[in-house]
Amino acid sequence: MHFILFDDNTRFDLLPFTHTRPVADIRCGILTMRERWEKVLKLDTTTLTEAYLQSAFPLHTGSDAVYINASLFATEPLAEAITRLQTGEKLIHENMLIAARLDATANDFETFTGKVSELTAKAFAGEVHRLQHIWDIFSYNEKAIADDFLLLTKGRTSASIPDYATVIGKERVFVEEGAVINAGVIINAASGYVYLSKDSEILEGALLRGSIALGEHAVIKMGAKIYGATTLGPGCKVGGEINNVVFFANSNKGHDGYLGNAVIGEWCNLGADTNCSNLKNNYDQIRIWDEHRNKSVHTGLQFCGLLMGDHSKSGINTMFNTGTVVGVSANIYGAGFPEKFVPSFSWGSSESMHTYQFERAVETAQRMMARRKKELTEADIEVLRHVYVKTEEQRSLFNKA
Repeated sequence: MHFILFDDNTRFDLLPFTHTRPVADIRCGILTMRERWEKVLKLDTTTLTEAYLQSAFPLHTGSDAVYINASLFATEPLAEAITRLQTGEKLIHENMLIAARLDATANDFETFTGKVSELTAKAFAGEVHRLQHIWDIFSYNEKAIADDFLLLTKGRTSASIPDYATVIGKERVFVEEGAVINAGVIINAASGYVYLSKDSEILEGALLRGSIALGEHAVIKMGAKIYGATTLGPGCKVGGEINNVVFFANSNKGHDGYLGNAVIGEWCNLGADTNCSNLKNNYDQIRIWDEHRNKSVHTGLQFCGLLMGDHSKSGINTMFNTGTVVGVSANIYGAGFPEKFVPSFSWGSSESMHTYQFERAVETAQRMMARRKKELTEADIEVLRHVYVKTEEQRSLFNKA
């Protein structure tokens, strides 16, 4: 039996983050959706996703394949129900497909959908939580951190916390071996969990109020003010004031400036004093641009800030309006607010936006990644090329209209 996490139609509602990854590799909480399933199932998974992503996120084929909806938050009751499925059965919850067990791997969505339609349905009556909208990533982060904290710390003992750090609610703080807490740090975990992965570091004078999660090698800069529910994925470096933000991995906000109710993808950089509005002046609910449907949609939220795809950057003193969506590999600078939707591979300011040439964007990405001793693979480059071509086609249609 091997396990495959599949994308359903929620992948269209999670753009721009699903431009460059399957739903399974979205981070919400301490873990990604995949990491959580693998912890609960105690085994590795592969992925059924869009064809252009499949080479970067391979699908391992074979017999006796169990497919699991990647948008679902893994729980032990769900995992138990899934592993009880027999070949030829599927697990559903209110007409949503949770999982399916096939006698052999389906290599594409069309084949998979056809095979699933022939399976015997079994209902799951328990509680189910899933990512359905892009803003769910930060909205669900508090619960996800709490659930992940309990999952990861079960049967484990935290490393010691140095006496020179002020900590409230020590029972809600877990420090992995190798994590560093420097002098003058204040951690308030009275109302939320704080998890520090190995080799993460909190520099002098930082103020933290849970729930907060730091991935491996993540760094909180000196004097930073970090409110829950905030996740700093592996390799992220942040400073200034942050409130309810999810950073996926290897992204930087190293200087002063406010960021709240936001999601930042991988390999992003917010220049010094970048500030992001997360509340409208009239306190009205916020609308954001839905790239798939090509229209503005209601979030139902009063607080919603910046949603930035992988490899995008902002220059110093950049201002982002409430509910701004930035695509992949955009480079934004200058005075004034840019549009509330900045397409992928855009270069410019509020006054003028141009296409960010593909080769230059790739060169920038490679330079940034080399600083962390990482590099783009050929598969990664082809994923970015697909996004670039698709974006140019959309621009062309827009200009003709």
